[in-house]
Amino acid sequence: MGLFKKSGIWILLTAFAFGSMEVALKLAGDSFSALQLTFLRFLLGGILLLPFAWHDLRRRERRLTKGDIGYLAALGVLNVCFSMTLFQLSVMHSNATLAAVMISMNPIFTMVLAHFLVNEPFTRRKALLLAICMLGLFFVANPFALARGNSFVGIAMGLGSAILFSFYTTLGKKRIKSIGGLAFNAATFLFGSTVLLAAILILDEPVISGIRADNIGVLLYTSLVVTGVGYLCFMKANEVAGPSMASYAFFFKPVIAACLAALVLKEAVTWNIIVGVILILGACLYFHRPR
Repeated sequence: MGLFKKSGIWILLTAFAFGSMEVALKLAGDSFSALQLTFLRFLLGGILLLPFAWHDLRRRERRLTKGDIGYLAALGVLNVCFSMTLFQLSVMHSNATLAAVMISMNPIFTMVLAHFLVNEPFTRRKALLLAICMLGLFFVANPFALARGNSFVGIAMGLGSAILFSFYTTLGKKRIKSIGGLAFNAATFLFGSTVLLAAILILDEPVISGIRADNIGVLLYTSLVVTGVGYLCFMKANEVAGPSMASYAFFFKPVIAACLAALVLKEAVTWNIIVGVILILGACLYFHRPR
């Protein structure tokens, strides 16, 4: 019972940090460009994770090799420069609830990619889960009558971001087993943000200009709480409860995001959003229950 309570706390903390992400990014997006905000939040989040990653590597008696560094740098570019930049653009071109549902689909896409990339079996059970979740996403997006604030461009960017993040997750599995999730995330965040900084300078976009007293709070929240503390809690949930239970944070994330979007951004919670979220949440909880 104690272990269940302990793991439940870490999962709920992760779900809240990740569930508040789209609302925070929506608010911050009014002050910063997509590239600038993505760079700042992963740079600051990576710096926050760095001492924890260093401690974990020492505990494992592990040092990063040249092969590790090259692999982590490549995945950092994939995640920060492509997946998360697309995600920020999708937040700007769609409602927070829809963006949250799309990125929360990444564990489902990971099941498909894992079949081709790391030879994990793709069963009929997983295929049915994927089909139900895609149906749920269809209800939330409601492409035949897009809600105000949503766009097909935002949907395309959101799905692209989720699929690229699934590649990042799948390709990182073996390396995480070797160096640990903290070192993996800290390194990829910092490598990815460094490359993104180079792109920002080439494109002559702002790096730190635009940071003011009225927006530094939301910037620090997205960087330190969502990107830093969120991943710390997720890694702790993974350590205490295992990856299957820890993934529940992603399943509860759309519910939290929808509630926060309604309260903070005044987004309407319509019948199709409720149906879609129930389908996705119900399917994930049912198919991930112990058999």
